Amino acid sequence: MNSEKLKIGVSSCLLGQPVRYNGGHKHNQTVLDLFDLDERFEAVPVCPEVEMGMGVPREKVHIAGDRMVGVESGKDWTETLIDFNTKKLAELSGLSGFIFKSRSPSCGTQGVHLYGETGETTAGLFAKAFMKHFPDIPVIDEEQLQDKQAREKFINYAIKEGLRRE
Repeated sequence: MNSEKLKIGVSSCLLGQPVRYNGGHKHNQTVLDLFDLDERFEAVPVCPEVEMGMGVPREKVHIAGDRMVGVESGKDWTETLIDFNTKKLAELSGLSGFIFKSRSPSCGTQGVHLYGETGETTAGLFAKAFMKHFPDIPVIDEEQLQDKQAREKFINYAIKEGLRRE
């Protein structure tokens, strides 16, 4: 393996960046430790909502059917997110893995509540697009990363992905 670090995409809020709808973050020590303690990896922060122009603070959004809409206003952000996904996915082609924010309407890999659907869940719209576009790149969320076996599997898979691209 060359000396260049493997790039891992990360939901920006998990790195402590104040990008959430309320101006907060979801700082996650396990995520931070991965990059602080393992010199093989470099974090590539991504926040779809901020990067597509929603700002901070902002209205909460949820998924209704296959649309991402404002909770209070009903503003439909879906087309803006689809445009963002197209551009951002092209930029992320060099990643070896991605750590997503669980249950986020944009970044959840699973378990995102579908508004108006009792008990129905889906993946966030950016995470879903990422996983479809990069089916071989390992993904995990910060909750799964807490499990030592899942974390080790993700790390090993990310390293293999990085080696495969060299």
